[in-house]
Amino acid sequence: MQILHEFGWLIIVVTNQPDVSRGKAKLNDIKTINKYLKNNFPILALYTCYHDKIDNCNCRKPATGFFLKAKKRYKIDLKKSFMIGDRWSDIEAGRKAGCKTIFIDYNYNEKKPSSFDYKVKSLYEATTKILKNN
Repeated sequence: MQILHEFGWLIIVVTNQPDVSRGKAKLNDIKTINKYLKNNFPILALYTCYHDKIDNCNCRKPATGFFLKAKKRYKIDLKKSFMIGDRWSDIEAGRKAGCKTIFIDYNYNEKKPSSFDYKVKSLYEATTKILKNN
């Protein structure tokens, strides 16, 4: 993140945290983690969805509610933006929002995204792809 920040990229985090609504995590714990991340990394904004799938909200990825909110607030051109994620819902949200997508494949035993622009094995490798392809 620091490398991208130094090259002028805006770092915006969009995260699903449904364990709060499921009662498996405490809201204050997630807020504490988010505060730590914002204070220790060059993150401009951090959007957190606490809903579960059944809530059908517009902020939970693969929905694009937070992408559109960030676009408006920070005047972002989503077509020139990258969504980096390690879950199919991250990549699908990025695609729906019009971003280029980078799938970090940690080989989770779960559904994989059906399509993406780049597949990498680490955040550092994703950073390299962004800098080479811009």
